[in-house]
Amino acid sequence: MKRNVLLVGAGGVAHVAAHKLAQNNDLFGNLYIASRSLDACHDILESIERKNNYKDPSKKIQAARIDALNVAETVKLIKKLDVSIAVNLASAFCNMSILEACIETGAAYIDTAIHEEPNKVCENPPWYANYEWKRKDRCAQKGVTAILGAGFDPGVVNAYAAYAKKHFFDTIDAIDIMDVNAGSHGKYFATNFDPEINFREFHKVWTYIDRKWVEMPVHSEKKIYDFPVVGKQTIYLTGHDEIHSLSKNMDANSVRFWMGFSDHYINVFTILKNIGLLSEKPVKTAEGLEVVPLKVVKACLPDPKTLAPNYTGNTCIGDLIVGTKDGRKKELFIYNVCDHKTCYEEVESQAISYTAGVPAVAAAILVARGDWDVKTMANVEELDPDPFLDLLNNIGLPTETIKVSYSKKRIPRKKEEKKQQ
Repeated sequence: MKRNVLLVGAGGVAHVAAHKLAQNNDLFGNLYIASRSLDACHDILESIERKNNYKDPSKKIQAARIDALNVAETVKLIKKLDVSIAVNLASAFCNMSILEACIETGAAYIDTAIHEEPNKVCENPPWYANYEWKRKDRCAQKGVTAILGAGFDPGVVNAYAAYAKKHFFDTIDAIDIMDVNAGSHGKYFATNFDPEINFREFHKVWTYIDRKWVEMPVHSEKKIYDFPVVGKQTIYLTGHDEIHSLSKNMDANSVRFWMGFSDHYINVFTILKNIGLLSEKPVKTAEGLEVVPLKVVKACLPDPKTLAPNYTGNTCIGDLIVGTKDGRKKELFIYNVCDHKTCYEEVESQAISYTAGVPAVAAAILVARGDWDVKTMANVEELDPDPFLDLLNNIGLPTETIKVSYSKKRIPRKKEEKKQQ
């Protein structure tokens, strides 16, 4: 029996995921999209109709209203619709509520970002240990599959690391995840995801170097890297979700995340931060109104969904991995390039939302198929990367690899290693 799927959320990433679910609706049972706003759900359904993206036209995606922070309401909806896979693309503030509902009902859970608490920013590492991993034992006890961080970063980049370890390396020294958007949306300033969540990442940098957590100021370290297709780009060392699970699961000495920002973006961000407009803490106006500055900034900026029609250029996201193979040093770049215009022509979205939404649907397909229905909680790098990357190759996100360097000389073993043998 094919499994019913509930897609929670109606933002830019959910928009892409709904299109991809429709394009693969022969693999599932009934499909539902739920949000606080029924209008937003119906806008997505109308987009799917415009693009004629139903593989099986006899099967549709139905809309439903939900408060995803309300566990009881979510449990009721999952039971009513007989849902067995819930794809969480709502706000990161909702993660634990939706996960709790899945644990209670037995539905599989998939998300694309780490949980956030409204009053806490950049908690102590590893971040997954603060909320998600605390519920792993309960998932295992109840046989509930929970796939964490199944977007692109986190998600595909985690699979790239696992794929590299499985096929190309014996040992891994460093994983540098690099994400650049060499595109233009025509606005003075905008973020590609929810501005509130986006800016909360930039209070401080937690990174993993020489098997230790290191705290650094935001945007304090940068470098230029020559990427495939998009060329030389300035990237900044930044904290990010996937560092926290990869540091635990990949046995690498260092795991870092780098993101590309233009000089204009850095200037605007710095001004907003320095005058306090990126604070998540409430302030009072002279009229006695209590407001959260970050929410005001979010309300003033363009909705990321509205950027899609005018976006041009490409994204490039990948893992630069350094390690050894057969005693020789090896360096490999595994990546994807995605075109904004092509994404809009296919699903009326920009490439940033596309790269996050497509992998979540691939994960749902693998759960429905049984490949990833592991009956416990797992981060993507703990799962077999091969079927995931094979599937992504076929549904819009092909993987490329570049051998950056490979030493012809074997690395001399240390004296201690020789003695042990």
